[in-house]
Amino acid sequence: MLKAAAKRPELSGPLFVEDITTMVLCKPKLLPLKSLTLEKLEKMHQAAQNTIRQQEMAEKDQRQITH
Repeated sequence: MLKAAAKRPELSGPLFVEDITTMVLCKPKLLPLKSLTLEKLEKMHQAAQNTIRQQEMAEKDQRQITH
């Protein structure tokens, strides 16, 4: 260990280190805004609402015809 220390010359004077900070850009991770399951559930919900609306319109028409 003493031999390794003896080989290095002593540094005298100020030591300057320039450190420039830069941004490191990572690969973007793309995430879906909605999962496929959520999209399927929304489609099923919309279809059910449309069916209910059609049934209500049919009942309303039936009531108008009978009155």
